[in-house]
Amino acid sequence: MKAASRLMSAVSAVALSAGFATAGAVAVQLAAVASAEAATVSRIEVRGNRRVDADTIRTQVGISPGESFSNADLDEAVKRLFATGLFADVSITQSGGALIVTVDEYAIVNQVLFQGNKKIKDQSLVQSIQLQPRRAFSNQLMEADAEAIREAYRRIGRDDATVTARVQELDDGRVNVIYEVQEGDRTKIATINFVGNNAFGDRRLRDVISTKQSNIFSFLLRNDIYDENRLRADEEALRRFYFNRGYADFRVISSTADLTDNEYTVTFTIDEGERYRFGDVAIESTIPGVNTDALRSELRTRSGSVYSAEDVEDTIVGLTESVAGLGYAFAQVTPRGNRDFANRTISVVYAIDEGPRAYIERIEIRGNNRTRDYVIRREFDISEGDAFNQVLVQRAKRRLDRLNFFQTVNITTVPGSEPDQVVLVVDVVEKSTGEFSIGAGYTTGASSSSGGGFSVEGSITERNFLGRGQFIRVAAAGGEDSRDYTFSFTEPYFLGRRISAGFDIFRNTRTFSNSAGDKIYDREATGGTVRFGLPINEALTAQFAYNYTQEEYDRDSDVENSDLSQAIQDALDQGTWRKSSVSGSLIYNTIDDMQNPREGIHATLTTEIAGLGGDAKWAKFTARANMYQMLSEELDLVGLLTVGGGHIVGFEDDLRVFDHFNSSDRIIRGFKYNGIGPYQLVDPTDPDSNRDYLGGTTYFHATAEAQFPLPVVPESFGIRGAVFADAATLYGSDVSGAEGTGMEWRASVGASLIWASPFGPLRVDYAEPVVKESTDRIQHWNFGISTRF
Repeated sequence: MKAASRLMSAVSAVALSAGFATAGAVAVQLAAVASAEAATVSRIEVRGNRRVDADTIRTQVGISPGESFSNADLDEAVKRLFATGLFADVSITQSGGALIVTVDEYAIVNQVLFQGNKKIKDQSLVQSIQLQPRRAFSNQLMEADAEAIREAYRRIGRDDATVTARVQELDDGRVNVIYEVQEGDRTKIATINFVGNNAFGDRRLRDVISTKQSNIFSFLLRNDIYDENRLRADEEALRRFYFNRGYADFRVISSTADLTDNEYTVTFTIDEGERYRFGDVAIESTIPGVNTDALRSELRTRSGSVYSAEDVEDTIVGLTESVAGLGYAFAQVTPRGNRDFANRTISVVYAIDEGPRAYIERIEIRGNNRTRDYVIRREFDISEGDAFNQVLVQRAKRRLDRLNFFQTVNITTVPGSEPDQVVLVVDVVEKSTGEFSIGAGYTTGASSSSGGGFSVEGSITERNFLGRGQFIRVAAAGGEDSRDYTFSFTEPYFLGRRISAGFDIFRNTRTFSNSAGDKIYDREATGGTVRFGLPINEALTAQFAYNYTQEEYDRDSDVENSDLSQAIQDALDQGTWRKSSVSGSLIYNTIDDMQNPREGIHATLTTEIAGLGGDAKWAKFTARANMYQMLSEELDLVGLLTVGGGHIVGFEDDLRVFDHFNSSDRIIRGFKYNGIGPYQLVDPTDPDSNRDYLGGTTYFHATAEAQFPLPVVPESFGIRGAVFADAATLYGSDVSGAEGTGMEWRASVGASLIWASPFGPLRVDYAEPVVKESTDRIQHWNFGISTRF
């Protein structure tokens, strides 16, 4: 037992000694760690720097000699040095009393050079890359820039373009960055196919989407470039097209693009589903004090009508605004649909509830490289701090789409910093807003009108000038006997309000001839207009303007009074003529697509009063309405009905002959300009003498037209056909001795080719008069720039 006790005591002593030894070692290590965590240095040495001053590096380190520092301080110092973007590598070590900072500087970019690029100029490529002269070089940035250049080529349809980046070493740590480009061939879209479509043919659906098949004009329009984002937008366009035509179950199963021999075959596989009509339509409200019967006037959906998602959206907008006007800013309108598959109807109940209280923390705009932020923000009726309203957000999206500044507009929400805060994120993809248009036309001379022959017109238009949303247009036109110059400017948000303001300046010269084709006088008109537009609602706009024109006439020295009618002599003897007038217009516009209209109404009613100074003293009233209606979706047959009229009345003396209305192809086709209506014989005693057409004080006109695609012409060419019937009358005159002043109607029928060309809308008309007077001047052909509205 004693031996065992002594053994245990020895073991305990050894263990205790070992424990003290371990504790001592730990204490030494802790002391070392404490020393490292609170070290001090006497100096800071900088090594490896060539261009960056050593003191600048010491400042970034943030540790001064004599100060204590920790490992965390060293980590922060390394991060600060890397954040300057000047160094490829940084290390900090301690050697005795010195802190050694070793850096490896990036090279400095001397030049960025592009080689082999022809389709995209250097200036455009420079805007796509990040590396710039006098900035630090980075291999990562160089590779990223090479990919950005490849993406730029993909956007112009050159998917197989290759870009090789390399560095040319120079002295003093400088490098030239060189991008060698092989542009390759331009890809084309050979075919666009649709699978699963029964209600609408491929031709009609190809017209809905923005991606087009390649044709001989594609190099100008650039609408045959495959782009995945554009394909996604085309899917959405197809959905809206079907949803607005009753196909509530429509879906895009897939959209693919196969590339073979540098040509894409695009295929949309779709499921149309059944076509529905609206069943019962009702309004329910959980908000006390909201009278649902009083809100029924806001319904745009009618029982029995073809189902339309757009009509549902318009109803939601109307109901939301009406309820908000009652003081319920957070009211939420939710449509509930109930499908009756047997009868193919959808009953809709619009449920009005007090929605969650949410406010807009901020509006974040992305993707606008050119368009200013405020141009986008001003299309919103809500701003930071306002109550969130989904209806107003969707209205802003529609306005942004209508600006025609962007390829796509996407508005999403993300949670804000507080539970009741949301952030609106507006993502836009910009597109070109500049346009160059050139066109030609042909007319034949008419009595007291400008001479005939070919004429050309060119214009340069910028819809988003300097990214400010302003509109500028410069146009010039000329023919054998005419010259026209115009400059227009429009600010759509005058003084920060939704009021448009602008001006137009013009100068026109014309040479006029008699019915025998002899030139008799020249007219030079110079003037301008200052105008303001005030939107009343989404479809109706009021416009007010002040107009000033000065006209000067120069009679041909070879023309005798015997060659002119008395009315023309009297007008020419008046010399310089000045018109000072004010005008007001109401413009109603629900056209679905101003470039290619198929449905909607565009109507204008204008009153102009002259007499605020100047020589003219009259009041003029004009009106014109165009109504488009889709007659057959399957055949893409569009109907157009146009009606219009005008009347002018003098205040004091009789009207000048030059103040009367003249007929034109906008009133009736098949007749020469100013070729119908009142006239005066040059020799009143000779009924066979030349006639000078005077115009009339009143006119009415109407047109019925059907437009359709040409079966043998690809729709991507933008050429359509039309057949029409015109009717018009031009009568009344304040000129003494005028003849043909009665209200005789004229009528014509004809056919047209309409081309949405890269140079602007062009149109060729052939018209055959079927009701006419023996004194009328006939003109079968008319070719020129198409003016729809």
